Amino acid sequence: MTYLQMNRQELEKEREKLEKEYSRIEQKHLRLDMSRGKPSPQQLDLSNPMLDCIDSKSDFRDKSGFDLRNYGILDGFAEIRELMGSLIGAAPEQVIVGGSSSLNMMYDAICRGFTHGMLGGNGPWCKEKNLKFLCPVPGYDRHFAITEFFGFEMIQVDMTPQGPDMDQVEKLVSSDPAIKGIWCVPKYSNPQGYCYSDDTVRRMARLKPAAGDFRIFWDNAYCVHHLTEEETPILNILEECEKAGNPNLVLEFASTSKLTFPGAGVAILAASKENVSWIKKQLSFQTIGCDKLNMLRHLRFFQDLDGVRAHMKRHAALLKPKFDLVVNTLHQNLDGVGIGSWTEPKGGYFITFTTPEGCAARTVDLCKQAGVVLTEAGATHPLHHDPKDNTIRLAPSYPSLQELAQAMEVFCICVRLAAVEQLLG
Repeated sequence: MTYLQMNRQELEKEREKLEKEYSRIEQKHLRLDMSRGKPSPQQLDLSNPMLDCIDSKSDFRDKSGFDLRNYGILDGFAEIRELMGSLIGAAPEQVIVGGSSSLNMMYDAICRGFTHGMLGGNGPWCKEKNLKFLCPVPGYDRHFAITEFFGFEMIQVDMTPQGPDMDQVEKLVSSDPAIKGIWCVPKYSNPQGYCYSDDTVRRMARLKPAAGDFRIFWDNAYCVHHLTEEETPILNILEECEKAGNPNLVLEFASTSKLTFPGAGVAILAASKENVSWIKKQLSFQTIGCDKLNMLRHLRFFQDLDGVRAHMKRHAALLKPKFDLVVNTLHQNLDGVGIGSWTEPKGGYFITFTTPEGCAARTVDLCKQAGVVLTEAGATHPLHHDPKDNTIRLAPSYPSLQELAQAMEVFCICVRLAAVEQLLG
């Protein structure tokens, strides 16, 4: 029997039972954190051998003979551009290798547009009025934070299992020159774990923006983060934009943050050769080059794309049991109750749980009071406002399996209790 089928007396009885279970959990004084998609200590340990790839006796030169300890090479040396480009199918000449954070490279790209404009535009965005940005929802809170910081009006676009609703995107982009970009996580999206369909990628590449300086911010953060042997492919956006006659339309980003060490990874920006040339001219005022020794460590650790794939299988061996535990616990506790649904992704770092409308914030608060910290309700939407208050992002990666089992027991009780409370008014 679903909760909607219960009469008031049955719901009162259910609430009394759940409150007793909740009280029992509170007395355990748990301290569990599922708030961010951080690699676990065991995942970080996988990359420890990288720290031994160079030492004081190492040869610090690249293949051209350049001493990587010194100033220079603004966009990263050729071999690291080739390796990092191979993750997303970009040629070395399309790649700029940066520091540890792709989010920082996205911020810089928005900032440069704000102060100096984008290729094909009419100058700095800051001189224009009513700047707008498209935000597929649910989406990544740190993307939205960047455009919020620069004062963009953020227009919500519905996400589907195939990607953003392209009917909405095409209509908005073609009619409004104030719209300067769209945030995209095309593979194992944050937070739902969706992969963009071929049709979505092609339609994205064929957009006809009213703004000549409109850019697709293609955050391919989970390009190699598969959980199973069945890898879900997506079309290469750089190639599709080239085919569509829109080579400058996209800026693609990726990093090794969840491959090696989040605080000491390597990030990239990939784009058309014309865009890369434009960006490098601007970067020349900002830096003489990022940490090339860290790039060298990564190159010698991975060696090539096959090395990356082998390393990511070791990550998957640690992550998949956690995702399976979350999904199985949800099925065991919530199947047939009629108070929620969830995604079951084949990669990435997150699972999205959809509560009845109006129950997400209460569920998260109940979990927090019981000692389980989740991502704040509303974080998956611009300005932290989820109009339906029904989206919760679950991040299984960091806790141990034992901790995760405890956290999911708490979560299932809390979501049931919040739903019963709402039905009883």
